[in-house]
Amino acid sequence: MAVGRIKIGVSGLVVVDKPRGITSRTAVDRVIRAAGRAKAGHAGTLDPLASGVLVVCLGSATRLVEEVQAQPKSYRTVVRLGARSDTLDADGQIEEAIDPCPPTREAIEAVIRPMVGEVAQVPPDFSALKIGGRRAYELARAGQAIELAARRVQIDRIEVIRYEWPHLELEVDCGSGTYIRSIARDIGEAVGTGGLVEVLVRTRIGPFRLDAAVKLEDLTPETLAAAIRPTVEATAGMPRRSLDPDEIATIAAGRSIAAGPGCLAGPLALINADGELVAIAEVAPDLQSIRPRKVLISQ
Repeated sequence: MAVGRIKIGVSGLVVVDKPRGITSRTAVDRVIRAAGRAKAGHAGTLDPLASGVLVVCLGSATRLVEEVQAQPKSYRTVVRLGARSDTLDADGQIEEAIDPCPPTREAIEAVIRPMVGEVAQVPPDFSALKIGGRRAYELARAGQAIELAARRVQIDRIEVIRYEWPHLELEVDCGSGTYIRSIARDIGEAVGTGGLVEVLVRTRIGPFRLDAAVKLEDLTPETLAAAIRPTVEATAGMPRRSLDPDEIATIAAGRSIAAGPGCLAGPLALINADGELVAIAEVAPDLQSIRPRKVLISQ
């Protein structure tokens, strides 16, 4: 799309349904092959055991990975009670509980209630968090003792969908940085039986939902164009402002523009007359100027 002499490059978002059994990197590589080796990145890594929504950012949209990653997420999971795992899921070394006492549904719901809200959560040892410059999972695989500090996370909803011992099916709405494996562990420990994730499906990241995701096996160079979604969708929930051609030229050059009335301090999506994303910017605290933070166009 041309705007005067400024062009918005070929870029966009591909929402794929990652199947169980492959890494997120493998899924991204398949998108890259369909896109003719285009630059790509993804938001929200899924473990090989997990399936569901994975947002792949192509071209200049790779600058939006953080924005997509920060959006709220939804999951459907099956927790297996009566067992523990070093990875907190069915892919790890599993230890069966001896003569566990199956809890009632009411007991499970009672321990879940305090887990909703802004809570402290201890991440799994087998996670990508860094300790002294190394990934926690690398240290865990090497047999080193790990102590990860609890982190504040936002959990908006944990709903029991079905419970038939030892399987507990849940739906979870949460913020970025929340580990569903930690929720399974914490529920299992609270009811005294242990617990691990047996099935995990991500059903949503922000506005990107599983029912609109493309299956990897259906993604080819011929079908890719129809699967690419506009970059502006990565700014769901962010205030927007439309720019005139002169303002677009200024932003493309990396310079600030006047804020004008109605602007609030904080992030702002800047769009052109066609509704395409030009940049993500920041409105200054004094509400006088808008400074570009991530520009998706070039002169």
